[in-house]
Amino acid sequence: MTDLQIRPGAVGGTTGAPAVRPGLLLALVLCGQFMAVLDVSIVNVAVPTIRTDLGASGAALQLVIAGYTISYAVLLITGARLGARHGYSRMFQLGLAAFTATSLACGLAPSTGWLIAFRLLQGAGSALMVPQVMSLLQRTFTGAARTRALGLYSAVLAGGMALGQVLGGVLVSADLFGSGWRPVFLVNVPIGVLLLAAGARLLPRLPGDATRGFDVPGLVVLGAALGLLVVPLVLGHELGWPAWGWAMIAGSVLLFALFVVVERRIARAGGQPLIAGRVLRAPGLRPAAAGLFAIMAAFAGFMFAFALHQQAGLGHTALAAGLCSAPVAVGFGLSSMHWHRLPGRLHGALPTVAAVLLSGGYLLLGVLLGDGAGIGAGPLAEMAALGLVAGCAYAPLFARALAGVAPEDAADASGVMVTVIQLGQVLGVAVLGSVFLGQVDLPAPAAESGHALWTTLLVNAVVVLLTAGFAARGRRAAR
Repeated sequence: MTDLQIRPGAVGGTTGAPAVRPGLLLALVLCGQFMAVLDVSIVNVAVPTIRTDLGASGAALQLVIAGYTISYAVLLITGARLGARHGYSRMFQLGLAAFTATSLACGLAPSTGWLIAFRLLQGAGSALMVPQVMSLLQRTFTGAARTRALGLYSAVLAGGMALGQVLGGVLVSADLFGSGWRPVFLVNVPIGVLLLAAGARLLPRLPGDATRGFDVPGLVVLGAALGLLVVPLVLGHELGWPAWGWAMIAGSVLLFALFVVVERRIARAGGQPLIAGRVLRAPGLRPAAAGLFAIMAAFAGFMFAFALHQQAGLGHTALAAGLCSAPVAVGFGLSSMHWHRLPGRLHGALPTVAAVLLSGGYLLLGVLLGDGAGIGAGPLAEMAALGLVAGCAYAPLFARALAGVAPEDAADASGVMVTVIQLGQVLGVAVLGSVFLGQVDLPAPAAESGHALWTTLLVNAVVVLLTAGFAARGRRAAR
């Protein structure tokens, strides 16, 4: 990564801090991002062991899994604004420290109640750390270096989702020193300590803007709106979609509308709204964000349904299921890192074309797996191709969304984008997971599970076609 270049004065320079290699800086922040993504999926494979060891109920186990996602999604915008006000590097380090400490607490939790509480706090630590990654990339790297950095960022998102299942399976199966499920949390501790030590030397000294308003009313309304949306989406299927869940979703719509009203009033009064209007008006940002939302919803929903099909339909172990998912993540990561090497004349149309091909790829995979047959070389190769195409849709859209954002608005744009991506993942798992589980009672015969997967992939294909439309619109807007 020695070809990366940094924004002049961003590291060292006027602050007296020593200059650092940009490749090391990028590796540092992306390792933090990777840990945060990994923790979304690594716990899933440990659920049976947690149930046995702690005597947890089904609802409690759901909160162990979902608690992290709920607090993470709700607090991302808050984390972004704290970074802008108090300094991106400082908040990255603080979030990383909180994430590391709560990972240790999760690994040592004596009961289910304590584990749920620590998972909520762990998600809050991630929400403070993760937005600073995007802000640091935006403020530090420029031009082609930024495009490459964003490609690596996209690869980390895909890799973390898939590797979580593999690593979780390895750690739980190893049962190190009779520790059972606890290493899936404790593995973060030594890595987090090393990153904290490295961050003290490598992170750029980018001071925060103490004059930046915090917009408490907007923060409260948006946090409540996101909470009312995310909680029923995460817990709805497990609890049978109760009436209170639908009431919460309806309430979230009203609060989102209220948030718009509050933000406009603050702006008219000369204040500083939580999300600056000029960020949302940046050329191409809104259609690109909508396309990214659709891609991540489809991708996360597919990964969830595919894992269920393998373990409860085909009888795969958690480790085998993770390994079979790896080709998608590898393909996604490779194309995310290298799409910009394609001829420049292809870049504009690439997300649209890739989204159409991705839709067809989901349909083809449904045909290959819909009869419940085993996962042989053909499906694995098709999934690798699926990942390659997905990365060619996702990474260029990500770069396009941020291309028109001014450096001083990096924090606001970071908060918006990571929240959009996280909500896409949550909605994808909730909706597409319900499509899959609504057709089959697990465990089920392979043929029945395969048919449910085929129907889910059909819905996936339709969702991804929306991305093609958003990408075409965004290309026109960005011109």
